[in-house]
Amino acid sequence: MLSPSSDSAAVVAALSISALLAHQIFRKYETSSLPVHAFLLLVPPAIASHHVKSAGAGWPTISELVFCYTTYLGVLAVSVVLYRLSPFHPLHQYPGPIWCRTSMLWHVMQTINGKQMEYLRSLHDTYGDVVRVGPNHLSVRDPSLIGPILGPAGISKCLQVPLVYPPRRRAWNRGLAPSALKGYDHIMSNRVHQLVEVLGQQEGAVVLGKWINYFAYDFMSDMVFGGGSEQMRDGDKGDIWAMVDKGAEIGFHLGQIPWLGIYLGYIPGAGGPLNLLLEHGRQQTKKRIARGSSTRDLFYYLNNEDLPGEAPPPERHLLDDGVLAMVAGSDTTSSAITSVFHCLLAHPPAYAALQDEVDRFYPRGEDVCDVTHHREMRYLTAVINETLRLFPPAPTSSPRQVPHDAPAPVVVGARSLVLAPGTHVYVPPYVLHRDARNFVFPDAFWPERWLVAAGRMPLALARARAPSLSLPRPSGSTSTAMYAADLEAEFAHDERASVPFSHGPANCVGRALAMRQMRVVVCAVLQRFRAVRPGDEERWEVGRYEREFRDYLVANRPELGVVLEKRW
Repeated sequence: MLSPSSDSAAVVAALSISALLAHQIFRKYETSSLPVHAFLLLVPPAIASHHVKSAGAGWPTISELVFCYTTYLGVLAVSVVLYRLSPFHPLHQYPGPIWCRTSMLWHVMQTINGKQMEYLRSLHDTYGDVVRVGPNHLSVRDPSLIGPILGPAGISKCLQVPLVYPPRRRAWNRGLAPSALKGYDHIMSNRVHQLVEVLGQQEGAVVLGKWINYFAYDFMSDMVFGGGSEQMRDGDKGDIWAMVDKGAEIGFHLGQIPWLGIYLGYIPGAGGPLNLLLEHGRQQTKKRIARGSSTRDLFYYLNNEDLPGEAPPPERHLLDDGVLAMVAGSDTTSSAITSVFHCLLAHPPAYAALQDEVDRFYPRGEDVCDVTHHREMRYLTAVINETLRLFPPAPTSSPRQVPHDAPAPVVVGARSLVLAPGTHVYVPPYVLHRDARNFVFPDAFWPERWLVAAGRMPLALARARAPSLSLPRPSGSTSTAMYAADLEAEFAHDERASVPFSHGPANCVGRALAMRQMRVVVCAVLQRFRAVRPGDEERWEVGRYEREFRDYLVANRPELGVVLEKRW
């Protein structure tokens, strides 16, 4: 117990002042240094405990230590919460749930089920286009702010992409430029033909997403490292895809509370599948660096092998590049292709229309890997765009952040969005894509909307192709001309709000490659097979895919079972 002679009130006051000072340091610098954290959290109450020790005791008792640490940490916690709720916080003017303002732990609890995209959508529906979703986090649904936040203007105002942009962007641009993509065509052709051959060997219901995963990983291994994976031949012997799914989930949650990730980083094995995934990617990268280039793979550019007078980048950058290329490149493309087939199977008229287009451009015997027809395949492009609108592979995407050491707040957009130093800003694609002001019938799969917007199909015909979306003739529309005018007034299609690959200088550098893969794979499967739902209709219930679609920065999607009937 405390010594009667000690001035406990003075000690409490000293602990409180120390806690308030510690809060200011955390608030201003947001340091990620574990030694600094340890000093600020542990040292002040330890010092104070020596002033409250029992008379004649050499060391403070357990109760005295508990008193000091409880007082100090309690005042620190109260100070943090009160500040975040107070009018003095720079984001106070933005609406949002009160618990969101106090701690990102609340956000983690709400999104631990993988439905962050739906949670953010519900917040925007309740609070408007700009919502405070965390103590220093905003989510934005206004298309007019996409450019100012994600575009060159945002970069010029120091809105950064944490941990990703910009040191290596130039090398990635060279490796994924149109001229470089042509050099990868033979790799894609070999792997696509292998995929079709392997699918043709399967009997009964096929988990299509699994084979698309295998294809994507084998192709990216060839394209990035010049080889090293044969999942379509040997299966996923290393449980790579289990590590990808679980690692993405762990990484997503640690990204919401990065200080926890710092602490766990000092505990061996605490990262589990995430650490295994990162180590696997690094080992592949080290083998490629040691081997050198035999073909112009992606690492030919990332390692500056295309620039004879340029020194190779530091190995740590290359290791990060290797992990990013394999995980992001294979997982997101596989997700998008799997979602395309789900949407087609769930909407037979769209499947039939696309099948007609594929048969027109790629009849039996035509090489589906010849990409010269892609520009003319407008319905294929519409199907892919509509799938990416409903099921973006990165439903929330990465935030932009104002640096903590920025000299002043950043003001963006015509509506003067004020972002204080340290603020994170999300522009979630899923939320933008599912806003009826941007896309009429936002939750419906309706590829024809893209043809209408491009002036390639009359709106009345597009509505006729989707009778479930057609509204009855308004009572005031007594003529065909008036009815057409009413339809045009109802149609909403704002392509500024379509950002499945993000936007601006820090967008997905592999967009062109991903679109190429999607087109080739979809055409290859539809040319060779007729995909039908398995006989177990209960298992293949249309809404199940969307219910089990998860947002862990990159999308985790459910199994997609199909029966592939050979067409010839």
